[in-house]
Amino acid sequence: MSELTFEQMLEESLKTIHTGEVIEGTVIDVKPDEVILNIGYKSDGILTRNEYTNEPNVDLTAVIKAGDKMEVKVLKVNDGEGQVLLTYKRLAADRGNKRIEEAFNSKEVLTAKVSQVLDGGLSVVVEEVRIFIPASLVSDVYEKDLNKYAGQEIEFVISEYNPKRRRYIGDRKQLIVAKKAEMQKELFAKIKPGDVIEGTVKNVTDFGAFIDLGGVDGLLHISEMSWGRVENPKKVFKVGEVLKVLIKDIDGTKVALSLKFDDSNPWKNASTKYAVGNEVTGKVARMTDFGAFIELEPGIDALLHVSQIAKEHIEKPADVLSVGQEVTAKVVDFNEEGKKISLSIKALLAPEVKEEPAQETVAEDDADVVSVDIDAVIAKQEAEETAE
Repeated sequence: MSELTFEQMLEESLKTIHTGEVIEGTVIDVKPDEVILNIGYKSDGILTRNEYTNEPNVDLTAVIKAGDKMEVKVLKVNDGEGQVLLTYKRLAADRGNKRIEEAFNSKEVLTAKVSQVLDGGLSVVVEEVRIFIPASLVSDVYEKDLNKYAGQEIEFVISEYNPKRRRYIGDRKQLIVAKKAEMQKELFAKIKPGDVIEGTVKNVTDFGAFIDLGGVDGLLHISEMSWGRVENPKKVFKVGEVLKVLIKDIDGTKVALSLKFDDSNPWKNASTKYAVGNEVTGKVARMTDFGAFIELEPGIDALLHVSQIAKEHIEKPADVLSVGQEVTAKVVDFNEEGKKISLSIKALLAPEVKEEPAQETVAEDDADVVSVDIDAVIAKQEAEETAE
C-alpha cells in the first residue's frame, strides 16, 4: 500500500463544500469592500460588500473584524480563480423571509430604519429583506416631501407578502390611523365646550388654523383668533406653535376652537368707557359710502356716519378721511346688547353764532350815537299817518 503524500493528506483533511451549502468561517482579513474567511477548505472564502448587505456604501472594516465567526452561504465553489465566493446577505434574507412571513401572518408591528427615500415611497431592510412602503401608506395625510424620514426608525406592518415575486409591502398608515382613533376616543371622553386645552398648530390657511389637540384636529376660525380683526392668519401663526385654546363647540368629531377668552372681552367695561357723551379717540379701520368704522380698541368698532363727519355736506367718507387716520369724536349712541356704538365729530364742533337783528342809529351830534328800535319807528310812522 503506497503512502499518501503530504499534499494528499492535507487535501483529505479538508472538508468538501457545495454551492448553496451553509458553512461557518473565521474572518482572517477585512477590507472596506471585501472580507476573507478561513472556511476549512483548500481555498479561502471571499465575501464582497455587495454580498454582505443591501445597505449602500457600508465600510466593512467598521462592522467586521478579524477573528469574527460568520455563518455564510456558498455562492460558487470556484470563481475561476480558485476562490470560493460567499454570501451573507442571501443567507440572512432566507432567514429574513421566514421572519417576514411570520410577521405578516401575525400582523406583528416591525421597526426598521429607513435606508432609502424613493420617488414613490420609503425602503427599509429587515434581516436583509428589503421592504417597500408606498408614499400612500407612509402617513394618514399627504406627505409632499418624504426626505424627513431618511435615517429614521419607523414602525409598520407587512400588508403584502409575496416571496416568489420578492414583493414585500409595508404599511405605516394603518398604525397611525389606529393610534389616532384611540387617542381621539380618550380625548372626547374628557373634553367639553368651555374647556381650555393646549394644542399645536398643524396647518394654517386663509380662513383659519388647524390645531392638533392630540389625536383630534380642531379648527380655529379666523373670526375666533382675536377680539380684534385678523387679516392674514399666516402672519399670526406658525406651524409647530403651541397654543392654549378654548373649546367653543363639539359636533361629532368636529371641534371648533377660539382664542376669544371671556376675561379679555373688550365689551366688559365698554358701557363705562364709551358712555353717551364721552369723547373718544380711535383709528379709521375701514370705510363705506355711508360712513367710516372707527376702531376704538381691538374688538370694538364704532360707526361714524357720513352725516356726522363735518357740518358741511360730504358725499362719502373717503373724501375727507383715510384708513389708519386717528380721529376724535363724541359718543352719541351706545347699544350694549347689539354691540353697536355711534360717533359724531360734528357734535364736538362749536355751534354757529347767530347774528342779532340790525339796528339803525341816529346821530344827535358828533359825540353821541343813539340806538333806534326799527320796529318801534315803523309803528310810530303808521300811527301818525292814520291820525292825519
